[in-house]
Amino acid sequence: MSHLPQIKIPATYMRGGTSKGVFFNLADLPDAAQQPGPVRDAVLLRVIGSPDPYQKQTDGMGGATSSTSKTVILSPSEKTDHDVDYLFGQVSIDKPFVDWSGNCGNLTAAVGAFAIDQGMVASQRIPENGVVEVRIWQANIGKTIVAHVPITDGKVQETGDFELDGVTFPAAEVVIDFIDPADKDGSLFPTGNVSDSLEVPDIGEFDATFINAGIPTIFIPAAQLGFTGTELQDDINNDEALLARLETIRAHGALKMGLITDLEEAKVRQHTPKLAFVAEAESYVASSGKAIASESIDVLVRALSMGKLHHAMMGTAAVAIGTAAAIPGTMVANALKQQASSSVTFGHPSGTLKVGAKTMQEHGAWQVDSVSMSRSARVLMEGWVRIPGQTLDL
Repeated sequence: MSHLPQIKIPATYMRGGTSKGVFFNLADLPDAAQQPGPVRDAVLLRVIGSPDPYQKQTDGMGGATSSTSKTVILSPSEKTDHDVDYLFGQVSIDKPFVDWSGNCGNLTAAVGAFAIDQGMVASQRIPENGVVEVRIWQANIGKTIVAHVPITDGKVQETGDFELDGVTFPAAEVVIDFIDPADKDGSLFPTGNVSDSLEVPDIGEFDATFINAGIPTIFIPAAQLGFTGTELQDDINNDEALLARLETIRAHGALKMGLITDLEEAKVRQHTPKLAFVAEAESYVASSGKAIASESIDVLVRALSMGKLHHAMMGTAAVAIGTAAAIPGTMVANALKQQASSSVTFGHPSGTLKVGAKTMQEHGAWQVDSVSMSRSARVLMEGWVRIPGQTLDL
């Protein structure tokens, strides 16, 4: 049996926030993968090393976690007043699919730098020294994001002293503004309520907030799930029965949010919605061994991503947290030390994160103008990825 040789695809491996992924310029992908469809998905799956029944992604670029099984495709923007179109693909680790249903807020921090390096930002807009606003069109969710990228000597400044819990080394700070991050149709609360009840057969009934900001998210009080809100990954991710129960809750939440019409659809829509649980501020020890004092945070939040407890916090979920915290009556606002606030610091498994939201109420309906947070990003490696030629034979 003959086998086609491997093909080379230009790519850049980047960290953005607490995630990392493989970045592509759309024009560099094989012709058949420059359009959405099975060939593109097959290419990205093979690059990352999925599906892998061993859940290690040894034969690919993935890191066998939801935070490291990610791909990004960028191209010069077709939208007026935007620099770059950003398409995110969350690659399943053990199943043969790529989830295109949402954004990755963490990798957003790296989009601006990549766009500048690829010549997608007009040179006259890049200062010799200072900060350039890279205007990003997030194609998955149809929203605008502005990344404030530092520049030194006309080049992206990646090194610095900004520290981000969940990332070992300091780097340059990149401020991210998520503009009007509610759902495409403008529905911030898909059920019309800031708080609801979620009934899950054979499991129980829960108080919940369903919100579409940054990414569709379900917030449930930690105590109702049997948690304290101080849990770390090992407290949850080694319990398969518990994870299955949480996934069932997430699936029913997706159904109530109108994201799926049948519970079976949740199996191939693992990226959205996110399931998160909240609790009042309490001291705990983060995964790094760092002591987090209750006085330093406003609320505790833990979130699941792709079926496992996230090691820190997804950037998009942080947008949802910041938005919910600013609106009275949500599960997040109810857990705050004080009343709803436009700026909160929340505790997650790796430490803390501060996020701010500008919200307003018009004609009885809540709206969110923007959500801001600081992240960091840097290039880890650049060159080519290689995949077997047979990958394109579909």
